[in-house]
Amino acid sequence: MIVWINGPFGGGKTTLASTLRDELPGAVVADPEEIGFLLRQVFPGKYRDFQDNPAWRPLTAQLVVHCHRENDGRPVLVPMTLLRRGYAAEIHDAVRAAGIPLRHLLLHADPDTVAARIDAATEYPGDEARSAKVRAFRRRQLPSYTQAFASWLAADAEVVDTTGRTPRQVADRVLELLATGGPEAGGR
Repeated sequence: MIVWINGPFGGGKTTLASTLRDELPGAVVADPEEIGFLLRQVFPGKYRDFQDNPAWRPLTAQLVVHCHRENDGRPVLVPMTLLRRGYAAEIHDAVRAAGIPLRHLLLHADPDTVAARIDAATEYPGDEARSAKVRAFRRRQLPSYTQAFASWLAADAEVVDTTGRTPRQVADRVLELLATGGPEAGGR
């Protein structure tokens, strides 16, 4: 199964994926951001957001499909923010077309909580300028996340409210969801 972990930038996706990898037997993490970084090197400056590069979406779908096969069907955890409905559909539909179950989870908190978490984060200890740049990027993305949540994300994904929860509590909630089955995200 593919577990797509969506949510706002700075919302805890990577932390959750790391925790789940340690707790789900045989689970691996496949981060599509790495494909984006590679494409930025190939086409420097061509796309402001690597998700806009037409190659990123099919490459991401293929990464996930091949990781699932290589991992003998055990969980593949994919921490990646997708705010454009069409991009999510393109990737998720390709994964489903390959016959692989996909759960689309959304880590959600109210915008004030997300902003406070972003402000408290230090992505690059010892490099405050770089950390500040990451925080500024994440804050600029909050309105896009809020709009996507209202217009389609809440209906398409299994929403996990992270407001007032520790990373451990979020992981426990997600493990509970995964254990009980639930929608195989083709949306709901």
